[in-house]
Amino acid sequence: MRVHSDADACVGAGQCVVLAPAVFDLDDDGKVVVLHGAPPEEQRSRVADAVAACPSFAIEIEDRA
Repeated sequence: MRVHSDADACVGAGQCVVLAPAVFDLDDDGKVVVLHGAPPEEQRSRVADAVAACPSFAIEIEDRA
């Protein structure tokens, strides 16, 4: 699993940080920052919840084959 974010699309709601603080943070401008682009599999459900909760669709999960 790889996690990607689009800071330009981010509105700074912070739901990703609340739901998956080990994977996401906000920068000084309040935009999403991915702390771990390839988080451990045990973080999948938290990351998926963060993706679903993002109001601006600024984060996504890429599954590698």
